[in-house]
Amino acid sequence: MINTDVVIVGAGPCGLFQVFELGLLGLKAEVVDSIRQPGGQCTELYPDKPIYDIPGIPVCTGDELTESLMKQIEPFGAGMHLGEEVTVVRPEDNGFFVETDGGKQFNAKAVVIAAGVGSFQPRALRAKGVDEINEESLQYRVRDPQQFAGKNLAILGGGDSALDWVVELGLIANHITLVHRREEYRAVDATVAAMRDLEAAGKVTTLENAKVSELQHQNGDLTKMIVGNKSDETFEVEVEKMLVFFGLAPKLGPIAEWGLDINRKTINVDTERFETSTPGIYAIGDINHYPGKKKLILCGFHEAALAAFAIKQRIEPDKKVHVQYTTTSPVMHERLGVKEDEE
Repeated sequence: MINTDVVIVGAGPCGLFQVFELGLLGLKAEVVDSIRQPGGQCTELYPDKPIYDIPGIPVCTGDELTESLMKQIEPFGAGMHLGEEVTVVRPEDNGFFVETDGGKQFNAKAVVIAAGVGSFQPRALRAKGVDEINEESLQYRVRDPQQFAGKNLAILGGGDSALDWVVELGLIANHITLVHRREEYRAVDATVAAMRDLEAAGKVTTLENAKVSELQHQNGDLTKMIVGNKSDETFEVEVEKMLVFFGLAPKLGPIAEWGLDINRKTINVDTERFETSTPGIYAIGDINHYPGKKKLILCGFHEAALAAFAIKQRIEPDKKVHVQYTTTSPVMHERLGVKEDEE
């Protein structure tokens, strides 16, 4: 069990800045996100595209913004739990019990949902027989690479995730069949080249301009896939395990089950504390809704600041929360690790 002041659901820009605002007030945070790296939509959707409306920064890419935010929150030592989805949020003992699908458990005094447009869920494979395959045979993320050792493995997709795992698992799997619906790959050139080397060595077979039409099984265990291509050729391939990397799609996911006041695919909040209908649970960024809401990163930063003050007041109700300025406050300087010769 991890004890903390606040669990933040979402490691996008707003979630990362929430760490900073809480840290300035002396509060510790743990951050959980279903994707494997911080940055949220900035990382997943436009890592290299320019952003022009961050105050004080004329232009930066999504990756650069994420990198700067990660640097900014370093003094506060927030825990980062990436590649895990929060599945349970339950009020308990004047706080909250929080659990992830990876089995991590938290005891928090407050929860901030900064999940953007929701958690990113893997796009599912659509093929005959797919619903009959068990979760051990058909997976959408890798938790234990060693389970693929010595196996005949199929990997579906043509982006960075698919090719990265082809290269890594190609060293331990018996054989990998890579199925991609196009000829060109979206992964970086070096990874594509490494995949081609494995192909030349006979460790990988590629089926391009192709897609899986049917899966066969024995008692739920995958045994064979049927693949067709644009030339009307059909291939029957014996496989024991399958990894699918068709990208991620935003969905509200488990958040919809937490008893909050949901407005379509967003969460209603007030504009004083950005608190949800459940006291102690807050929502900032694109996931929330209130009159006049604008889905801009800079608006989410504002919401994070006010939510931090509200959380501080909730945790220490008998103390007045004073506004202190990072320019002059010795307390803020101490929390930020600013030395006297830097002032």
